[in-house]
Amino acid sequence: MTKRDPYDFPREWEADVLLSDGGTVHLRPVIPSDADGLVAFHGRLSERTRYFRYFGAYPRIPQRDLERFSVVDHHDRVAFVALLGDDIVAVGRYERLEHGPSAEVAFVVDDAHQGRGLGSILLEHLAAAASESGLRRFVAEVLAENAAMVRVFRDAGYQVSREIEEGVLHLEFDIDPTEESLAVARSREQAAEARSVHNLLHPKSVAVIGASTDPTKIGYVALTNLLSADFAGTVYPVNPEHKSVRGVRAYPSVVDIPDAVDLALVAVPAEAVESVLDGALAKGVKTLLIVSGGFAEAGPHGLHAELRLVGEARAHGMRVVGPNALGVLNTDASVRLNATLAPRLPARGRTGFFCQSGALGTAILADAEARGLGLSTFVSAGNRADVSGNDLLQYWETDPATDLVLLYLESFGNPRKFARLARRLARTKPVVAVKSGRHAVRPQLAATSAEVDESSVQALFEQAGVVRVDTLAQLFDTALVFAHQPLPAGPRIAIVGNSSAIGLLAADTARAHGLRLTSDPVDVGPQAGPEEFAAAVREALNSPETDALVVVFVPPLAIPGTAYARALREAVVEMDKNKPIVSTFLAVEGVPDELAVLSEDGVPTRGSVPSYPSPERAVNALARVVRYAAWRQRPQGNLVRPAGLHAEQAQVIVGELLAGEDGKTTLLSDDDVVRLLGCYGIDVVPFEVATSADEAVKAAEDLGFPVTLKAVDERLRGRPDLAGVRLDLSSSDGVRRAYLDLREISGDDEVYVQRMAPKGLSCVIGLQDDPSFGSLVSFGLSGLVSTLLGDRAYRAVPLTDVDAATLLREPRTSPLLTGYRGDEPADLAALQDIVLRVAALAEDNPEVRSMTLDPILASPDGAFVANARIVLGPPPSRPDTGPRRLRPINAPI
Repeated sequence: MTKRDPYDFPREWEADVLLSDGGTVHLRPVIPSDADGLVAFHGRLSERTRYFRYFGAYPRIPQRDLERFSVVDHHDRVAFVALLGDDIVAVGRYERLEHGPSAEVAFVVDDAHQGRGLGSILLEHLAAAASESGLRRFVAEVLAENAAMVRVFRDAGYQVSREIEEGVLHLEFDIDPTEESLAVARSREQAAEARSVHNLLHPKSVAVIGASTDPTKIGYVALTNLLSADFAGTVYPVNPEHKSVRGVRAYPSVVDIPDAVDLALVAVPAEAVESVLDGALAKGVKTLLIVSGGFAEAGPHGLHAELRLVGEARAHGMRVVGPNALGVLNTDASVRLNATLAPRLPARGRTGFFCQSGALGTAILADAEARGLGLSTFVSAGNRADVSGNDLLQYWETDPATDLVLLYLESFGNPRKFARLARRLARTKPVVAVKSGRHAVRPQLAATSAEVDESSVQALFEQAGVVRVDTLAQLFDTALVFAHQPLPAGPRIAIVGNSSAIGLLAADTARAHGLRLTSDPVDVGPQAGPEEFAAAVREALNSPETDALVVVFVPPLAIPGTAYARALREAVVEMDKNKPIVSTFLAVEGVPDELAVLSEDGVPTRGSVPSYPSPERAVNALARVVRYAAWRQRPQGNLVRPAGLHAEQAQVIVGELLAGEDGKTTLLSDDDVVRLLGCYGIDVVPFEVATSADEAVKAAEDLGFPVTLKAVDERLRGRPDLAGVRLDLSSSDGVRRAYLDLREISGDDEVYVQRMAPKGLSCVIGLQDDPSFGSLVSFGLSGLVSTLLGDRAYRAVPLTDVDAATLLREPRTSPLLTGYRGDEPADLAALQDIVLRVAALAEDNPEVRSMTLDPILASPDGAFVANARIVLGPPPSRPDTGPRRLRPINAPI
């Protein structure tokens, strides 16, 4: 990167950032026209703050210093300003020292905005910019009494050395990210995003902008729902034509409201939202909830209006939910917030629900109520122009009132971040998700969706421990088990019932899911009474062989089914065996009263037994819970970088190969493939290219017999009818004849001569670029059958050692590697090592757009790469890397 014009800063350095209190500011490099803003900013600083920054009084900025502060080259001299509206509220800068690898760094924050995390944000962004400019180290001079600034450097996660002389601390640290600095940044990100959602879901005051007296208008519905839920805070209707709405005093505009406004629910037509925004900005509203439609979902003009709206809101410190949102609710007794267009506040529960579709949101809330599933919080985010599902995952991880998370996703905004957050959250709280659009993205979502390949989605969910379901019915089926029953210790299932036919249906479904039956289904018979039925349940639960229980029941003619249900509930509560139970009872869907254990609020809670209309649905739901429990019991694994990696050398090679390519993709030559793979300790079995029979013989002699001859054309080598490969050639005559055969078949003089690798199973490890994830590593056995069946396993980079190990065992044909039918097992440790090296190569070199190692011969003696293909190209954007920032407003959402 070279020095730039003072106005020509790198656009990717500009960002909206979230602060520790959940508010936002806009960050960008300084430009000369900021001079007046810098003077105004300096004038607002207290004497103490100026003294700490400049080590003296410094009451005003001299013209010479002002020019130096506002005119930088964005390379050796870089400065960032944090803007709230038009006001500069913080400045951070560095200056390179004597053309070397070090720079002096300093920043100052407006007194009114100190303590909001601006110092640490500026340090992260300055360090990233400095790294791009070739700098490796920061130095800083800080007054020892400036405890806040010392804390910013101390807590950043860098290895800081310090010396003190005459009350001044001299600090030095390398700016390359460390595990600790990345962990600090992630922790701060989590706290800030969780806080912003907390602000949304715990407002002390709500303004309904567009509150209406007309029952047919959404402004009337929104206000009515807030009041009907008995919101614990204050509601302010905003209507310029009426002094009161629904008996509550109204105000002409939001700026006329005498007190602070935490949440503004906007229910005016799309064309009027921009004028409403001006008032909300002036009022200092924390969050905008826009239920109005007519934005991105309506076409390009609506998308443009939406982007402008979000940009303005963020620049003034606000977050936005929507537009086109159903709304948000919080059932906490101290909040009772129903800021949605749905008529009722749901029953209190411990399940958080996020969905995108407003139309679907109403049906979801009604379905949850009908099935007896209580909610803690609910967010329908509509177009997700700003607040998204990732923000909610951050909040729910820290929310003590939420034990289960449900997601209905139509598209991904930042799948890499979703994977990171979901994987962390799922370790303590189950995450169940419907990902719609499995085979297509709806046209109206094209502007607001990042299209993700189906295999990528599946890999993401499996790796992150997310329980994926296909329909809303399956979502609720599974949620009822998680919400009301404990996790199973294992996959051993007992089945008890009064119908052998239904018991066998349950058993067949369990076997199909890989669950283990402790015995044949227990059939107490249709004549058994409630006590006999309960006794069979007790016996099954008492067995140490039972991890979970399925109860199937057909009501007898003589005794009401409710008596059996009560007997079942009482037996389960009395035993308290901490084993999950599902039932097919009375053909009821959800939690019937007879099977419910009620909370103080009178809603089903832990210990309630969910019921399903069919045994298949009951077992399907239980099977998903069993798989999740097994994932949670597995070790998390560690991000592993094998020994002997030379990332810097690889980057030099990649830079050379892409130089002058002008953004085009490049298929690497064989020699370049070997060079690049060698940087990561991946050896290709030695080979030479021969263009005559004599050269082929000489190559075989140089490499050492036996050798393999292969046609250069890969398509030919994949044709078994042409057999473009000659194996195990142990003599010069054999090599000569094989060369002539291959030349006749292919019509090409060039033939590969390769040292013969130990015989083994042919495997393939692939690396493919995904527009959302960055990179996916795949594994499977080579061959037409595996390809035809799609028998490949996928994992998203970066990989842990556990990811690599499970990747190898996931394809259906993988038992062939582990000694199937008495064969000697392949060296799986060697294969796993190659997988981890491929993952490291992908993480270090995003320019690698695809790679195929095929075949890899896996044998008891090791794993040997016989052929490799690599394509380089411009690196894709990776939205989950670099310093903390909110998703760019022009990015897919």
